[in-house]
Formats: sequence, structure tokens, C-alpha cells
Amino acid sequence: MYAIVRAGGRQEKVSVGDTILINSIKGQAGDSVDLQPILLVDGSTVTSDADKLAKVSVTAEVVGSAKGPKITIMKYKNKTGYRKRQGHRQPLTQLKITDINA
Repeated sequence: MYAIVRAGGRQEKVSVGDTILINSIKGQAGDSVDLQPILLVDGSTVTSDADKLAKVSVTAEVVGSAKGPKITIMKYKNKTGYRKRQGHRQPLTQLKITDINA
């Protein structure tokens, strides 16, 4: 059984025991988080009806925080001597899917 859930501004395909990285959310390691299911696949049955999905719960546990890859931003203007370098690493949260109740 797997589910498509909305997590961190994206859609993720998850099943019990999976570990996913999403955009940073509030919570400490060990906290429980409920994710909103968009689609549920249980064997040959596919559930996408909003009324039936309201009864489905996907529970995850916060494992810890992480950082995404380093992104380098360069700005340059020709013939003026203007150069600017900037870097960014997106904060992420690591979740482990513990339960899918259908």
C-alpha cells in the first residue's frame, strides 16, 4: 500500500517505513506529524475521492533536520566591475512514515 501525500509544498509518494526529505517544518526529533493524503493505492484499489480520503490518515515521525545542496548565485555586469557572489542551502526536515490508516 502506498499513498501520494502533500508534504512541504510538494507531492510525495510514500509507504510505511519510507524516509523522505521535505521543506523545513516546525517540530523536534521524535515529534509526530500528520500528512494530507491526495491519492491512496491499496493493491488494485485506487482511492481519490475526497470524502473517502478524509477518513485516511498518514502519520510520520520527525527524524531530524538537514540541509539541501549548496546553490551558488553569481551576478555580473559587463564593463562596470560589478560582481556579487551569494550562496544558499535550503533547510529541510527528514520524516519517516510510520503508519497509513485506510
